[in-house]
Amino acid sequence: MKNISIKKITTAGLIALTLVGPGCAKISEFGTTNNNPNGINQPVTSALFTQVMVQLDDFAANVRRGVYAQYLSENQYTETSLYALPLLEMGGTYSGALQDMQTIINTSTNANQIAVAKILKSYIFWTVTDAWGDIPYSEALQGAGNLTPKFDKQEDVYFGLLKDLKDAVNGFDAGQTPGGDIVYGGLTNNDDRILAWRKLGNSIRMLMAMRLTNKYPAAGGKAAIEFADAAAGPHITTNAENAVINPSATFQNPWYLVYQTRDDYASSKTMGDVLSGLGDSRSTVFGTPGPTFPYGLTRDLAIAYGNSVGNNQSRVLATSFRQPTSPVVVIPASLVLLVRAEAKERGWIAGGTAGAEADYNAAITASYAQWGLTVPAGYLTGAASYASGAGVPGSIGAGTAPYDNYRAADNNIQDAATGDKLKRIALQYWIAAFPNGNEGWSNQRRTGVPNFKETRFKTGPFVTRYVYGNNDYGLNNANTAAAAAAIGGDKQDTKVWWDN
Repeated sequence: MKNISIKKITTAGLIALTLVGPGCAKISEFGTTNNNPNGINQPVTSALFTQVMVQLDDFAANVRRGVYAQYLSENQYTETSLYALPLLEMGGTYSGALQDMQTIINTSTNANQIAVAKILKSYIFWTVTDAWGDIPYSEALQGAGNLTPKFDKQEDVYFGLLKDLKDAVNGFDAGQTPGGDIVYGGLTNNDDRILAWRKLGNSIRMLMAMRLTNKYPAAGGKAAIEFADAAAGPHITTNAENAVINPSATFQNPWYLVYQTRDDYASSKTMGDVLSGLGDSRSTVFGTPGPTFPYGLTRDLAIAYGNSVGNNQSRVLATSFRQPTSPVVVIPASLVLLVRAEAKERGWIAGGTAGAEADYNAAITASYAQWGLTVPAGYLTGAASYASGAGVPGSIGAGTAPYDNYRAADNNIQDAATGDKLKRIALQYWIAAFPNGNEGWSNQRRTGVPNFKETRFKTGPFVTRYVYGNNDYGLNNANTAAAAAAIGGDKQDTKVWWDN
């Protein structure tokens, strides 16, 4: 996760002056000298909203998580794809974006400002807990009131966030939506903006509830109840309702910045093989022309492979989609339609298999349209068919010697086979989420689709979570150590709660 600058608030100290002589006034006559009459005593909420919304594209374009999702291959420095220790800090997100939204919640008297802040705060907390698991939540964001918050169990974090989202959606009123909105601020009608935010809140809640299928798979269970309640309200179903960040002259598309001064990432052969095996034309926009890059090579092999193809390997996203002002989709209709299809297939909501298939087909159609494409003829009746599609049952992502990162002799072959309808939904989710590494990595951990295997060049075990950072141990040692013990060890292959 990109580190977010920690805002430092400096209080100027007063220098006591001894004034003498009959022409000098007493200090009291100057009034309250430590108050700047031109200063800002209340937060500018529109600025805080814009600042946090700008950062949403970083959460949706997280490079490390894109590597774990095998959307990206490292073509020079390959430590991440070889599962180097993900010793990463979460503190910048707390002191930055999360604290900004908490400030609005604490100080605003506008119900719609508070509701939007709760939705954004919940989304950001969701990305944090999906990466680390147990995190500070119930005692977090209290400033000096609690500098050493406890770590909450991920189950409690999840259901707390689901409640926060429900409260937010129900908290809107007829008042004005907040200024500084670069997600839905382009809608000219205030009621339309409120509806759009309510749809986003319910959609995030649906996605979160579906993440819990390994813990609460049954219809009528806790996850199903949460999902059904959110799905009964307005939610995203078309691309016109997508949550999108449109960069401007003040900030640039994060994928443009990835390649602005460096060239460390290529399109993964894993994704390339899946799209090729399905006859999926999204390959034309997911990367530039050229061979895709085997995942999980050593540095020497990666450099050798790049040289072997004349450094003409495919780069992530077609150039037209990573211009400085190219939009970044945070929550698209395709993902919401896919979890709705899964909910119908699981019996969580009404619709059955027929309704699930309709949503599945609509999701794929929406994903293609999001990229300016049309679903190829025969795609929905072939390898991607909801009723019978086999997916890509053969090896995916494996290079040829000496770049053979997965060996049959080791029974270490990746595949994207889809022997049942839930696996077909999962594979399409992994594709439709691209290049959102957080969603791709998280849903792959939940479903096992595609079926990832460890590269034979690994330097550590497969990464299923980030480990707590040095600052967590240095500044909040007792609570961090307790959290590490509670999950069975602060290790990169310790699964988060919903993945067990």
